[in-house]
Amino acid sequence: MRKLNRLLTVIAATSATLVSFTSAAAEVNIYSARKEALIKPVLEQFTEKTGIEVNLLTGKADALLARLGSEGENTPADLFLTVDAGALYRAVEADAFQPLNSKLVEKAVPEHFRSKDNLWFGLSLRARPIFYSPERVSPEKLESYLSLADEQWDDRICIRSSNNLYNQSLVAALIEHHGAEKTEAWAEDFVSNFARKPVGGDRDQIKGVAYGVCDIAVANTYYFGHMLNSDDADEREAAQKVKIFWPAQDAQGTHVNVSGIGITKHAKNVDEAQKLIEFLVSEESQKWYAQANYEYPVRDGVEWSETLQKWGEFKQDDISMDVLGENNGEAVRLMNRAGWR
Repeated sequence: MRKLNRLLTVIAATSATLVSFTSAAAEVNIYSARKEALIKPVLEQFTEKTGIEVNLLTGKADALLARLGSEGENTPADLFLTVDAGALYRAVEADAFQPLNSKLVEKAVPEHFRSKDNLWFGLSLRARPIFYSPERVSPEKLESYLSLADEQWDDRICIRSSNNLYNQSLVAALIEHHGAEKTEAWAEDFVSNFARKPVGGDRDQIKGVAYGVCDIAVANTYYFGHMLNSDDADEREAAQKVKIFWPAQDAQGTHVNVSGIGITKHAKNVDEAQKLIEFLVSEESQKWYAQANYEYPVRDGVEWSETLQKWGEFKQDDISMDVLGENNGEAVRLMNRAGWR
C-alpha cells in the first residue's frame, strides 16, 4: 500500500508538472504591420486574461508578407495583422491565410468588413474624409470626393502620393461606384487642383491645411485624433485649426477602411490564434481601439471615444473590403495615367 501511495504521489506530481508546463508554454506569434505602440497594450490585456503569451514582430506589411512566403511551412507566425484591405487582399493572393470558423467572430464582424471566405477579419475602422480650414472654406461648398475635381479647388488641395495604399483603396472604391472611365476623368481634374506635389504622410496633409499651404486635404481620421490628443503642442495647435467634413452623405457615404487579421496557412498555434482574434473583436478590445487609437470599432454597439463622438455620426460606405483589393491594380494604373505621383 505504501508503494502504491508513493507511486500515486509521483504520478500526481508529474501530472501537475505537465499541466503547469503546458500552461506556461501556451503562446501565439504575430507578424504585425501595425506599430508596436498601437497594438501591444491590448495584447498584454489578452495575456493577462488568458495566460497565453504573445510574441510580436512588427515591420512593413510587404516585407512581413514576403517573409511569410520565404519561411513557408517553417514560419513561426500564427497570425498576420496589417492595415488596409488592399494589404489584406495581397496576403490572400499570396495564399498566406487559412479560414477561421468562429461563430463568435462572424457575429461580431459585419460581413463587408471581412473576407468572403473568412480568411481575415477586420479589427478596427478608419474613415478617410475631407479636412478643411473653417477660416477659408465654407462647408456648404463641400459635397463629395467627386466634387473635389471642381475648378473652385484649383491649387487648394493637399493629399498623399499615389503610392499610398490608403489613396489606392479610396480610388478603388470610386471605381466600384462610378466606373473606371468616370473615375479616371475625375482623377485628372483632381490632380490639377493639387496645391503642391504630394509629399509626406496624412499628418502632413492636415498640417498643410492648418498652415495655409492648402485649404482642404484628404486623410485618415485616426491621425487627426492622435494630433488632437498629442503631447506635442504644435500638433495639437495645427489640428485645432482644422475641421472634418464627411463627404458623399447623400450618396454612397464616406470611405472607410480596416485594419485586419488572419490565421496564417502554416500556423502551429491555431487554437491560441483563434482565441486572440475572438478577444480582439470582443467589446472590451473594441472599446480600447476607440479610446486609445481613435479608430472606429468594427463591432456594432461599442461606445465611441469622446474624441470620435465630437466629430459626429456619419454615413459609412458599406462596400465590401474585398473590392478594394480586387480593384487595386486598376486604381494604381489609373492614378498614374492621371499624373498622380
